[in-house]
Amino acid sequence: MTEFTTRTTSPFRYDIVGSFLRPQELKEARAKFANGEITQADLTAVEDKAIINLIKQEEAAGLKAVTDGEFRRSWWHLDFCWGLNGVKKATLKEGYKFADEETRPETAQITGKISGENHPFVEHFKFTQAHTSDGVQVKQTIPAPAQFLEEFLRPENQANAKEFYPNQEDLDHDVAAAYHQVIEDLYAAGCRTLQLDDCTWGISVNAFANLKKKDPHADVSQLEALQKRFLKVNNEAIANLPADLTINTHVCRGNYHSTWAAAGGYGPVADTLFAKENVTAFYLEYDSERAGGFEPLSKVPDDKYVVLGLITSKSGELEDKEAIIKRIHEAAQFHPLDKLCLSPQCGFASTEEGNILTEEQQWKKVALVKEIATEVWG
Repeated sequence: MTEFTTRTTSPFRYDIVGSFLRPQELKEARAKFANGEITQADLTAVEDKAIINLIKQEEAAGLKAVTDGEFRRSWWHLDFCWGLNGVKKATLKEGYKFADEETRPETAQITGKISGENHPFVEHFKFTQAHTSDGVQVKQTIPAPAQFLEEFLRPENQANAKEFYPNQEDLDHDVAAAYHQVIEDLYAAGCRTLQLDDCTWGISVNAFANLKKKDPHADVSQLEALQKRFLKVNNEAIANLPADLTINTHVCRGNYHSTWAAAGGYGPVADTLFAKENVTAFYLEYDSERAGGFEPLSKVPDDKYVVLGLITSKSGELEDKEAIIKRIHEAAQFHPLDKLCLSPQCGFASTEEGNILTEEQQWKKVALVKEIATEVWG
């Protein structure tokens, strides 16, 4: 038997990032809840039903690690932030700027000392695990600690952060400690696969590319310092955890309603992210030219995995199987084929709006990932 068939820990040869399109019933329930037409208990009941059905669909698709589709969230990242102690939901004048759209103008703001006790995601994990078949893992996705800090680099939030944390190192330490607490609680609840979703590196390569475009000799020291800060907080948060907890990270350049926020190859962050972040696997966006070439993969240590996001979640059009297989072998010139896997480049619904494709197309994408992976590694 090959490692493809015997592998028991994440990442798997065919995999997903985490989020799925919200079913219509769930969308309607969330709208009614927002309008005060139903109670929280009513909404939770709809969420529960949708998640149980999703788990069955994921298992039927042959996935070895399933998620709750992020069905209890509005955002892939902000809902987690709001669940930390000392953090509140807030609204700004403007949303995040994407290539073709601007998002809802929601954010997270600090109200006091940040800590991670009693995070609601722990109970969310328990529910998903309780409805998953034996032998199938539950992958818990949360935004990376660096992603939390990125929220306070938004100009409108900088004063808020300094009000409660005039010393940047204190903020970084408390964020890492809060995350560590949540991760320990997830582990105690049975979590053995955790994924840190992190757009900060995509933002960094975009900033690097823009700076170099204006001036090839531009000073990039500030960007490099920010990378070191993000690396430090991520590694501090996941240090000294149980050996049987697999921690991976997913990196992309924005995924909102089928549009994107950043562009640039991984080169400017490879020496920091790939070489030094203490994770088992890197789930990487590679579905468009915006991601650059595979050359930076040479910086990933040979004992770590790379999950190639070669199948796009931004449209329903199916990729050509042979073209994807060819790209996998191109990537293997820079990182061992045995340490490569395949997935969509991101989730199908990083926010509740979802990307512009149908549920049927979504599942055909998942099936294609499995078909290709089976042919390459099976």
